Amino acid sequence: MAARERPVSSTIGEAPFDLIVVGAGVNGAGIARDAAMRGLRTLLLDKGDLASGTTSWSSRLIHGGLRYLEHREVGLVRESLRERERLLRMAPHLVQPLPLLIPIYKGDKRGPWLIRAGMLAYDLLSYDKSLDRHRMLSREEALKRAPGLDPSGLQGAAVYYDAQVEYAERLAVENALAAREQGASVLTYARVDRLLLEAESGSDSTSVKGVTFTDLLDGGTYQAHAAVTLNVAGPWVDEVLAELNGKANRMIGGTKGSHIVVDPFPGAPQDALYVEARVDGRPFFIIPWNGQVLIGTTDSRYTGDLDQVEADEAEIAYLIAETNRVLPKAGLTRDSVRFTYSGVRPLPYQEDGREGGITRRHIVYDHARGREKVQGLLSIVGGKLTTYRNLAEHAVDMVFRKLDRPVPPCTTAQVPLPGARLDGEDFQAFRTRFAAESGLPGRTVDHLLRVYGARTSAVLALAGAETGLREPFSVETGAIGAEVVLAFRDEMAETLADTLLRRTMVGMGPTVGLGADVAAARIGEQHLGWDADRAAREIAAYRAYVERYTPRPLQPA
Repeated sequence: MAARERPVSSTIGEAPFDLIVVGAGVNGAGIARDAAMRGLRTLLLDKGDLASGTTSWSSRLIHGGLRYLEHREVGLVRESLRERERLLRMAPHLVQPLPLLIPIYKGDKRGPWLIRAGMLAYDLLSYDKSLDRHRMLSREEALKRAPGLDPSGLQGAAVYYDAQVEYAERLAVENALAAREQGASVLTYARVDRLLLEAESGSDSTSVKGVTFTDLLDGGTYQAHAAVTLNVAGPWVDEVLAELNGKANRMIGGTKGSHIVVDPFPGAPQDALYVEARVDGRPFFIIPWNGQVLIGTTDSRYTGDLDQVEADEAEIAYLIAETNRVLPKAGLTRDSVRFTYSGVRPLPYQEDGREGGITRRHIVYDHARGREKVQGLLSIVGGKLTTYRNLAEHAVDMVFRKLDRPVPPCTTAQVPLPGARLDGEDFQAFRTRFAAESGLPGRTVDHLLRVYGARTSAVLALAGAETGLREPFSVETGAIGAEVVLAFRDEMAETLADTLLRRTMVGMGPTVGLGADVAAARIGEQHLGWDADRAAREIAAYRAYVERYTPRPLQPA
């Protein structure tokens, strides 16, 4: 792996941090943003890239959690619906309204009356929403709206509205950018090796005074000190706590969720479908996404390697079969799958019981109150993409209380993310003006607006400053060379994989960026000072990384 573009300062151990955040997924990045906005000296660390864990593995929905009503988690649904509205305002370039259709078949576990009751409750709990209320459809209306549905046994459908975050990775990136703007230090590829423990004099408790971490790019080992350390490592939470020598209870009991991505197919729905699987009664989604169709997810206990989670063939077959059942004209086969992705939900440990029944609520655990009696350490368990901002607010409030300081008000819900800073201009008006003035092809305009929002101005500034950066390096998406340079210079990318999968989003296209990786590496040689060896290493590392997605171009003939 190449050396870090921005080396770690040798004086980082002398920096007086108030808070160290371990884990730079959307939750960790959101916490860092909130903490920095409230004046805390914050260090954000991750052993990988921003959003390279659970954040990248979701179904990419910003939703109220309709099915959580079945488990009587009414408070979580209300919280999720409120946060959905906030994200629609905070990041309109990334979070868009999404209609969902629930077909109702004879013999389904969730019949018409139960669906209707759930819809009414959902509307009631989202009384302050900007989206339309639900509608119940007759069989004929359902088939008119989604002609590809299997008509056999179809009784009707419900249509309601939630939201989609097409690029969840960018949501985390923009939170990290905002945190850095407010003074936070952000270090990726910085693996926390151990907690710095110090015995409390005259007490049987200990305190965490910071962490020791390894720079995985340059190999150096460093210490960082803070009054509070916040463990937001997702599925890796228990690994971070290993230094407590077994005093901490097991916290994470993650479940695996897998998705498949296919091209649009005969009978593919215009709306997202929320369908009950016939095999196990579990709901799953068929979602128009990124010019493709995203299908998922599964839910099973997972005890394997957290750093190499892959969809297995049984999961892929399950999703294909259930999609073909509800949309008979689809005719999907294993060869239809463009790529897959899979990850582990960082849910609370629960020894037994159904996976779907494990709460999706977040827990902010204070280790000083547990049997381990460790001061200065908090851990986050659970949480949802939709509620990351509220989780961050809750966690930062607790940090201030741990610091014995007055808790300042949180303003993250009122302040737009960087890509939504439009100085009062409506995003649709900005979109229209940018399309008219940029002089770029329509495909490129659409791509830039969906990925960067108002930050397209930064992309264009780079494109105009250096020769050749206005040209697309990805014909498939329309992404231009300036984005590669922006990723490294301004958006904390350290590798080609960071750039393609979590900055430009080219790697989430139908061919997972294969081919575009070579063009992007060439831009690295021309504009970032890479030599030919660095370019070749970056391409090889990228292709090794995306093998876990089982992309079609890398499958045996």
